[in-house]
Amino acid sequence: MNSKLRVTKRFVIDMAHALYGYDGPCKNIHGHTYHLAVTVFGAVDQNLNSPKLGMVVDFTDLKNIVNKEIVSQFDHALVLNRDAPYTKNELITHEFEKVILTNFQPSCENLLLDFKNRIADKLPANIQLFSIRLEETPTSYAEWFVSDN
Repeated sequence: MNSKLRVTKRFVIDMAHALYGYDGPCKNIHGHTYHLAVTVFGAVDQNLNSPKLGMVVDFTDLKNIVNKEIVSQFDHALVLNRDAPYTKNELITHEFEKVILTNFQPSCENLLLDFKNRIADKLPANIQLFSIRLEETPTSYAEWFVSDN
């Protein structure tokens, strides 16, 4: 019997951002401890000779992809919209080691879509991205599901 299942790996990212032009307090630089959940979908490996027997994906393989493409880049970074006038200030862009200038407003929703794009084509061929969830606070999050797209 070849069952398909969903497998999820969770990650924590400490990151600061500011929402340029926003009409609330999030227009100021502030930080969050983000919780990222990546769920993949695939068949359980039934090959008796495989070291991955009984797995959809090795959690370590999934962890390595997400750490390389997202966590190592965004953890303890300041993320800003490159169109914001303050990104032209050398103090911000040159004095800090991890300033990421994006082509989008770094809202939870846009960050989630960017993260999805960074990892979707890096996954092994036998699995697909099922969903991704980014929690900005304990009570606020954005989600993407393949079934909605």
